[in-house]
Amino acid sequence: METSNSECSLNGKKVVILGGSSGLGLATSKAAAAEGAHVIIVSSNAARVQNAVAELPGTGFGMQADLSDETSIKHLFEEIGMLDHLVFTAGESLLLSKIAETEVSTAREFFNLRYWGAFMAVKYAAPRVNAGGSIVLTGGIVSARPNAGWSIGASICAAMDGFTRAMAVELAPIRVNLVSPGIIRTNLWSSMAETERDAFYEQVAGTLPVRRVGEAEQIAQTYIYLMRQPFVTGQILVTDGGAVLV
Repeated sequence: METSNSECSLNGKKVVILGGSSGLGLATSKAAAAEGAHVIIVSSNAARVQNAVAELPGTGFGMQADLSDETSIKHLFEEIGMLDHLVFTAGESLLLSKIAETEVSTAREFFNLRYWGAFMAVKYAAPRVNAGGSIVLTGGIVSARPNAGWSIGASICAAMDGFTRAMAVELAPIRVNLVSPGIIRTNLWSSMAETERDAFYEQVAGTLPVRRVGEAEQIAQTYIYLMRQPFVTGQILVTDGGAVLV
C-alpha cells in the first residue's frame, strides 16, 4: 500500500502537546503549528499556557491540567476527544545529587510527572488516536551515558525507553516513539545559577563532535519527523550532537 502525502503531513491534524508551554514542548508546538497543525498546548500553569498559545504561528488552543494527577488527565482527554498526535514533553527542572544525599521521597516525586504522567497520558489518549496517528514521548541519553549524580534522571529515562517499546507493540497500529535528547539549552537547567549554567554549556559543547549544545528548535524537528514518518515505531531517536559517541 502506498503512503499518501496527507498521511505524512501535519496540515489540519490535531496535535496535543503536554508540557507545551516551554522548552522542547513550546518549540515543538511552534513547529507543528507552522506545518498547519491544530495545536493544543497543555500545562499546569494557566498563564504560561496563554503566553505559549500567543506565540504560535498558526491556530492553537490552550488547556490547563495537572499532568501528575490521573483524574485531571482523564478529564483532559475526555474534553479533547479524538486527536491525531500526542506529544509528551512535560518535566520539571532536574535534580542532580548523589544517591547518598538523595531523599527517596524526592526521587519518587520526579517519577510522578516524568514517568507516571506519560503513562497516564498514554492510557487515556490511546483510545482517541485517529488512524495513522502517533504518540511521541521524551527521554534522554543519560539512560545510556549517566554520570555521578544522575540516578534519578537515568532511571526515568531508562523506564521511558522500555515503556515506549512496550506501547509500540501493545497499541499497534498506533505508532509510539521516543525522542532522546542530549544537553539542550532549555529551562530544564533553570535551577543552576546563570554563570554556572553557561560554564556547563561551554564545557559540554567542547566535548561534542558538533562543538555546541542543542537548541530547542533543533530538537523540535525530531518530534515533527516522528509524527510525520508513518513507517517508524518503537524507536528511541537519539538527538544529542554525538554525545553517546564520546
